[in-house]
Amino acid sequence: MIIAQLGNPILRQQAKALSTDQWKEYATFFTDLEALMLSHQGVGIAAPQVSESLRAFIVASSPNARYPNAPAMAPTLMLNPEIYWMSEEKEKDWEGCLSIPGIRALVPRSTQIRVGYEQLDGQKVRCELSGFIARIFQHELDHLNGIVFLDRADSHDYATEAEYRRQLGLN
Repeated sequence: MIIAQLGNPILRQQAKALSTDQWKEYATFFTDLEALMLSHQGVGIAAPQVSESLRAFIVASSPNARYPNAPAMAPTLMLNPEIYWMSEEKEKDWEGCLSIPGIRALVPRSTQIRVGYEQLDGQKVRCELSGFIARIFQHELDHLNGIVFLDRADSHDYATEAEYRRQLGLN
């Protein structure tokens, strides 16, 4: 698996939804996708980031070198995800992306969201997410809709990875 980089047309396309029966054919793909994300110290990854036009992503928050303050959350595969409600309260925070290495941007996101998604066994899940986990969900859902985090940032809110690390005192 190779991570699609900014400029690859798949990152600008609407991903397609599949039925429960169709998702089961991708079980090995999702295992490989999770391993790839973790090997790159990601906290989430969407299928289009590896050139698969599928409405699926993994959220897997945990502290690492890229996100030292991330809360711990077991990797969770989310199929055909949706947001049902978003708080009006927004917060700007730094985001990066495995498909756009070396760049960070301050991105405004809703601090709380209500979401739904399917699991590989067909079970439907509805829950409320907040803080960093809500941010990851919104970032990954954007990938399924052909949007990258740079599209949501003001032009003056960009930094290189090195500048971002200096601001956090990580160098």
